[in-house]
This record gives sequence, structure tokens and C-alpha cells, in this order.
Amino acid sequence: MNLVRNFIKTFVQSNWALTGVLLCWCFSAEAQKIGLGSNAKPAAPTANMGIDPANPKEYTIAEVTVSGTQFLDPNSMVSISGLKPGDKIRVPGPAIPSSIKRMMDFGTLDDVEIAATKVEGEKIWLNIHIKERPRLYKVSFSGIRKGERETLNDKVKLIKGRVITPTVIKNTQLVIKKYYLDKGFYNTKVKVLQIPDSTRGQATLNFTITKGSKVKIQKIDIEGNEDISDRTLKHKMKGTKQKRIGRLFNPSKYIPKKYDEDKEKLVAFYRKNGYRDATIDFDTIVNNGETISIKMKIDEGKKYFYRNITWTGNYLYPSKALGEKLGIAKGDVYNPEELDKKINGIPGNDISSIYMDDGYLYFRIEPTEKAVEGDSIDVELRMYEGKQATINRIILNGNTKTSDRVVLRELFTLPGQKFSKTEIINTQRQLSQMGYFNPEKIVPNPIPNPQDGTVDIEWNVEEKPSDQIELSGGWGGYIGFVGTLGLVFNNFSLRNIPNRETWRPLPSGDGQKLSLRFQANGKQYQTYSLSFSEPWLGGKKPINFGVSLQHTVYRVANYNSIYSTGGSGSLSYRGGYYNTGITFSLGRRLREPDRNLVMTHSISYQRYRLDSLDIFRIGYSKGVSNNISFNTTISRNTLSDFQFPRSGSNISLSMTLTPPYSLIRKNGYKDISDTYRWVEYNKWMFDATYYATITGKLVISARTHMGYLGRYGNKLDFSKFGRFIVGGSGLAGQGSFSLADQDIIGLRGYEDQKVGPLTTSGYPASGGGIVYNKFVSELRYPVSLNPQATIFILGFAEAGNNWGSYKEFNPFDLKRSAGVGARIFMPAFGLLGIDWGYGFDSIQGQTKRSGAQFHFTIGQQIR
Repeated sequence: MNLVRNFIKTFVQSNWALTGVLLCWCFSAEAQKIGLGSNAKPAAPTANMGIDPANPKEYTIAEVTVSGTQFLDPNSMVSISGLKPGDKIRVPGPAIPSSIKRMMDFGTLDDVEIAATKVEGEKIWLNIHIKERPRLYKVSFSGIRKGERETLNDKVKLIKGRVITPTVIKNTQLVIKKYYLDKGFYNTKVKVLQIPDSTRGQATLNFTITKGSKVKIQKIDIEGNEDISDRTLKHKMKGTKQKRIGRLFNPSKYIPKKYDEDKEKLVAFYRKNGYRDATIDFDTIVNNGETISIKMKIDEGKKYFYRNITWTGNYLYPSKALGEKLGIAKGDVYNPEELDKKINGIPGNDISSIYMDDGYLYFRIEPTEKAVEGDSIDVELRMYEGKQATINRIILNGNTKTSDRVVLRELFTLPGQKFSKTEIINTQRQLSQMGYFNPEKIVPNPIPNPQDGTVDIEWNVEEKPSDQIELSGGWGGYIGFVGTLGLVFNNFSLRNIPNRETWRPLPSGDGQKLSLRFQANGKQYQTYSLSFSEPWLGGKKPINFGVSLQHTVYRVANYNSIYSTGGSGSLSYRGGYYNTGITFSLGRRLREPDRNLVMTHSISYQRYRLDSLDIFRIGYSKGVSNNISFNTTISRNTLSDFQFPRSGSNISLSMTLTPPYSLIRKNGYKDISDTYRWVEYNKWMFDATYYATITGKLVISARTHMGYLGRYGNKLDFSKFGRFIVGGSGLAGQGSFSLADQDIIGLRGYEDQKVGPLTTSGYPASGGGIVYNKFVSELRYPVSLNPQATIFILGFAEAGNNWGSYKEFNPFDLKRSAGVGARIFMPAFGLLGIDWGYGFDSIQGQTKRSGAQFHFTIGQQIR
């Protein structure tokens, strides 16, 4: 009888008449069934029930029952079957086979049987017996590591309780194979074992994975290329490389997705070089077991050139002016990609900017190949200038922490102004430089209103953490507490102090900056600082006001007081340095020559007191020095991003002046301490940094830094204050802190503060140099651009030096180094850095080269 059932299922879709006869036979030969519902049991055999397979008869369904269900609803099964009481069916006939087909197509059933349980006259009672497919209990993986199992669980996304079908199993196998194929495992095999649990109607799927070894590309054969060499084409295939000795950074594993991308790159490369009709005729993969070979044939076609370029639809600007802006001449290589960039490329340097910067939002241009003759192409540029659009509304989305007014005041696109494509891009850069939003998620969305000729600008931003904390500490025996506590609130709000809802953890949202820092090494070294800045003083103009306070104490410990008592005494001190200062600054964004220019003025007062300590190495150890200085800095910043710039520059020139006391003092100076009672010098510094994207995410950075310390006349020597100390990481801290307005300059590959004039004990002679030069080149590549942790690696080459006099100054006498490093920017801690540098030259007082050095930085860019 089981053979009969299987035979019926096989033919249910192909021959309903035959199936109907067999079903009728089943009804006759099967036991007549009594009892209703899913738990019905078969009774003993009875008579034929009057069904004659040879003579189909019409019956009225009296009742339909369902048996065998575990998870499914019987009423739903009846509905799916299409058989319901009152319907008339012919037995044998097409109704029963069609019902079975519908239920099997449902996908959750493994078996369906329909039997007559009772026949009275023209009425028939039917029972649908189903066997459900098992439900998923869990998924397990064999033959792979734990970490891979966790990754695959996320990839396959099989939910417990899901019906296990052949399609589900097949798709899961394909997902697993694709995962390993993308990692270079071309010969991965996946076997599945279904482990049933009949008591619960569930099953476990176990996938046994045999990865094999990674498949390398043994050889890439390219045919048909006559004008462009194999080497050039293979170089363009960045993700598909053949095996060779020494290949480390571009592995030769085969990844189908990257191979498909590389084929598209080859065709695009040909078309960029004028081969408009270039195609890849065919390509094939030859599996050699542990390696594969790639063969492809290229049809280069003909190389084309521009002949005539004509303009139509232009009324605002003449064709000659547009042609000069386009910059493509007759005879140039035909390159549709370059043409599109010149039309809709970099803002300010393309055709569309001419119109869109003047409000013509609806402007569009369609390049059309008008004629192709031989190797020459005529291109017609069809233009639609449209009408000017005025900005109507500004819509902000996503600034959950920063108040609207703080964002709006930074915009260059304001209501009432004409629409400008360039100003949209400038605003996008300006918002990223604020440091409050994720640069990758700042998205402008112009919403045109053609009815009234206006446009709404919607700005979508995503807040990111911008506050920072610096915390470290410990207990140093006789020294006492050793540590640092620093807090920087970059989006502080002074006016929201009474508003508890804005405390996160301090009041925020107004773009002000509050910084507090305390650093201590017991009583020996302590420094306190507090600063506050308001970027829009008065709230109407970009005038930056800032004030900062700082106090530093440094005492020289007398460890002999400990040693003489066998470690039982207390630590005493034999001299000290005390510095207290205050600075006020006022800066303003200029409009000419462009608004990226900022001029900042500051005035500072520093008071230094020496107590039996010649820490400046200037000849006196007790007394007071006062430093009143005025600084002016002009800077221009066009960086695309604050954390990982890919383009733009940052240039600054600063001048620091003290009053020229020696020129206006008539009675001269009594002694050396009187010379430095009022500090005088002038200092000039220049810093320039450029960023450019080489390819993809690879960025090059070039920097130059220069500093010069001057004096007023020849009555006094160069000041011991304001000098330059070069070498190492550039960090200032206990034991290496800036004492007398010194600038600490990093030079990787050399010891901290050891480049330049030194004393016999190895300290910077006369407090440092009076002139320094430094040049840096870096290659940077981002590992993660997540604003929660921006990570990039770098390789660098730099050179610099520090001189104690202008007579010794030689801009070509530089200490060279090279190395690698990494940077991690986390909002809570700022910039963390580690570098390994190798110094190729020797420093003063040494005969051998500096060699390898490790450098660690925190919270700063290396200058």
C-alpha cells in the first residue's frame, strides 16, 4: 500500500485522471476510518464503500478532518486544501490531486494523504493526513574554529522554529561557501546532517565544513591586448594578483567578487584612454587543485579622439567661454569619464558650478555623440539652463545635542540667498570641522520647489562624542600621588548651567569649550590649568574669545635625605620653580581673500619665580621674571576632516612680541637677574600641512615647520625664554615639560629633546635652540573611520634640526629618520599614537647614528 501512495504522489501533477483512479482504489482497499480530528486511528477493514474506480461519481463533501498535525492549525490546512463541506467533487477526478498539489506547494509539509472515511449515498467524509517537515531546533558547525562558527551564525541567520526545507538547506550551504570563497577558499565543501528529534518534531542541522587550503592565482594570461601591456593591465587589477616571490601586501588569493570588480576596472581603464569599444570577449577560471589560472581575451577596439565639440541651449554664457572652462581641445583622447568630471566634477572647477553657483539649480547638460567617423568623434553638449532658485528654508535633522543656532551660524547656505553648489560643499566641510558630527554622515539634501522657484536645504547630521578625559594615577612611595586628570568639554554651554536637561554630564550644546587639567608627581611637580573659549562672542559674528589660567610648581628633590637615614626619613627639596600665567585671546574669521582665513590676537602674562634653582641655565637661581607677550596668528584651514583629512591644507604664520625693554631702558642692567626681570624677545613660526588622496583611501601628507627667535638690537643676548627643543615624541610633561615658553618639537627616531645644542650633561644648552626647521612626509591609510574609534596606520620620513645660533644655521644639515606608526582617535581620550622610527644620523655629542626609537603620544598631533 505504501508503494501505491508513492506512485500516486509521483503522478499527481502529470495525470489527474490516472491519479483519481488510483485514489479511488486507495479508498477501496484502505481501511474505512472512523473518528474525527488529528488523533483519529484507523479501524478494521470494511466493505468497498461503493466507490467504483471505473465509474467516476459526483459526491457532496459532508465533512473534512485533518490528522497528523503538530504545529500547524487544522483549519488552515483545510483552507489550503480547497476542500470544504458542501462542495461537489468527482471521485475519481481532478479535485483530490489538485488539493494535494496545493498543500505540497505550501512548503511546510513532507507528506499528504487524502482518504474517504465514510460514504453515504451521495455524501462523502474526507480525512487529510499530513506529515509536517521538522522545525529547526539549532544549527551547529563542525570542522572550523570557534570564531568562525560565531561569524557563520550571523551570516546564515537561521531562526529557531523555522521549517527545514531543501531550499533552506541549499541556501545555507551556498552562504557558507560564499563566505569562504570571499576569503580565498575556492574548494570549500559543506556537508549537512539533519538530526531529527521525533518527540518534539524538531531537528538539528549540522554543517560539516572542509575549507581546504586557500587557492592562489598561479597565472593570469591576457590575450588580444596590443596597445596596452600585460604588466599595465595586471597592475590595474588591484584585487586579483598572480603569485610571485615577495608579494606581501597584495595577496594572490582568488576572490570572485574582487575579480568581477577588476574586470570592470580594466574596461573602464581602456575607455578612459580612448578605447570606447573595448570589451572582455571571454574569461575562464582553470582549477588546478590548490591553484587556479585565469585566462581572458580582450578586444581593444579602436582608439578614438575628439574632433568637434559644440554647444546648444546656452544663452547665459557664450560657447567660447564654456569651451575654455571645459578644457578639452580637438585631438584630445576621447574620455567620457573625464568629460563628465569636467561637467559635474569638483565644485568651482566644472561647468555645472558656473551655473549652480549662480542659483541655476535646475541646470543640466547632456553630452551626445553626434558623429563617429573613423577614429574621430563629434560631441554635442546639449544644455538646459533653467531658472534661478532661491533658498527658502534650512532644515536640520540629527543634531540631538548641539542646538540649532550653533549649527545654523556655521552654514554658508542661508534663506534668501541664491542656491550655490560650491557653498553646499563648503558648508559640509565647515560642519565636519566643528568636531561635533560624524563627517561620514553629514549629508546635504536640496529639495527643489519648482512652483515658486525656491529650494529647501535639508542637512542630515549624526552627533558623535566630542568630550575627552585624560586619567592616570598611582602612588609613588615617598613621592606620593602621581597622575593626571584632564577634562575637555568641546560642546559646553555656559547659559545652560541652570537647565539640568542639558547636563551630559555638564551643560552642553552651545559650542563653547571648557578644559580643566591637573598633573602631579607628588610635591615635586604639579600643574593646574583652566581654559574657556566662546567661538561666537555676542552670538552674531564668528569672533572667538578665550581665556586661560595656569599654575606650575616644580621642586628639585633631595634624595640624600632619604638615603642618609636608611630610608626612614622624609623627602626634602632643595630648590623650586613657580610659574603663574593668564592669557586672553580674540580671533575673527576674515572674508578676504576667503573666509577660511582666521586672524587671532592674544595677550599673555607669565610670572616665573626661581628659588635656589637655575632651571633656565642663564646664570641666576633666585629671583622673578615677568613675561608680557603679544601674539598674532594668521591661519587658513581647508582640511576635509578633523580626524582623518583626505584633502585640503592647514597653514599658519604666528608672531610673538614682547615689549623692547632694552631699547627704551636708559640706565642699563645691574646684573644677570636684572636682565631677565622683564623678558624680551620676538618669535616667528610657520607651519604648513597639505593632504591629498593618492588612490582609494591612501592619503599623502606633506608638512613643513619653521621657527625663529629674534632679539631687539645687540644690547642683550638671545633670550633664554621662547626657545625651541627638538627630538622624540614632542610631548611635554614632568621631566620634559616646557618651562620658559619653550616650544617642544617632535622628531621621531631620536631621543626626546636631544636634537640640537646640548650641555655636557645631555640637557638642551641654554634652554634650547633659536632656529629650527622640520620637514615631514607621511602616507596614511585608515583601518576604521568609525567616529567612536578612528584608526589609521602610517609610514613616515622626516628630517629636522635645531641650532643655537644663526651662524651655525644650515638648512641642509638635517637629522633624518623614517619609520611606521599608528593613530587611534577616541572621543573620550583624544589622539593616541605609537611610532617606531629609525634615526639615520648622530646627534651632538655622539658618534653613532641614533638608531631605532619607539615614541608614544596622547592627546596631540606630532608637530
